[in-house]
Amino acid sequence: QVQPVESGGGLVQPGGSLRLSCTASGIVFGGNTMGWYRQAPGKQRELVAQIFASGATFHATSVKGRFTISRDNAKNTLYLQMNSLKPEDTAVYYCKPIGYSGSFNWGQGTAVTVSS
Repeated sequence: QVQPVESGGGLVQPGGSLRLSCTASGIVFGGNTMGWYRQAPGKQRELVAQIFASGATFHATSVKGRFTISRDNAKNTLYLQMNSLKPEDTAVYYCKPIGYSGSFNWGQGTAVTVSS
């Protein structure tokens, strides 16, 4: 059963940067499409970015040009580099394999708060 562990969140001022990390056992990140999701208070969870097995990436319009998804296959770790953060980026961030047929549980996520 795959249950990711997300880390790297925190409190940051508007315009600041954070890098989130995600690790998990039982799945090879490089062989799967992996995504970063976020859930803001009172809102539904939404897809922020995804990276395909090929290495191609997709970023939601709201974060394009500010966030970058990447992975380190040797470390089996997924990253989300977040720059030029805005208050509306405040949310709990999660990683998840997309289209994965095995057993999966959401991790606890990592909280990002953007505030002055």
